[in-house]
Order: sequence, then C-alpha cells, then structure tokens
Amino acid sequence: MDRMSFQAAMPRLFAVYSRQWILFSLIRVGTFAVALAILLLLGVNVFVAALGAAVIGFCVSYIFLRKQREAVSTSIGQLRANKDRDRDNELENEALDRFDEPR
Repeated sequence: MDRMSFQAAMPRLFAVYSRQWILFSLIRVGTFAVALAILLLLGVNVFVAALGAAVIGFCVSYIFLRKQREAVSTSIGQLRANKDRDRDNELENEALDRFDEPR
C-alpha cells in the first residue's frame, strides 16, 4: 500500500476500529454496572459487590461476547501491523539515518 492510499485509509480504519472498541467497552462497563447495582440492592458489602460485579462482568464477556472480543483483537493486531507506516515514524527514521551517515 503506498503512502497516499494508506494515509487516506487511516481515518476510515480508526473509525471502524474505534466503533468496535467503544461498543465492546460499553457492553463490558454496562454489564459491570448492572451486576454492581443488583449486588448493592441485595445489600452486599461495597467491596465484595465490586469484586463480584467484576467477576460476573468477566464471565458474561467471556461467554457471550466472543464475536466482539475477536473483532477488537483483530483490529488491534491490524493496527499493530501498520504501526511503522505513519508519517512521524518515517520522519524520525529519515532524521536518524541522516545522523548516522558518516561525514
């Protein structure tokens, strides 16, 4: 992929990946919040309720959110694979190459 097409694709890539991350995060936080509220309404100690809500949120996420988790994982892998292609890294590499050249 050449530089121009990559730079044109970056906003679209981040929009798709951001939506996946935001959706997955909101579902996880919502699951935690609902579990915490239910445990607190049942009169469980705050610390124990928070710990229990975290465990419940993890279990629900692990069992029911496989598709979303894999989408986020794939997007992270794709972004990591493209990390060396941004303009800042290219400029830094050019500057370091000029510095390392014998005079």
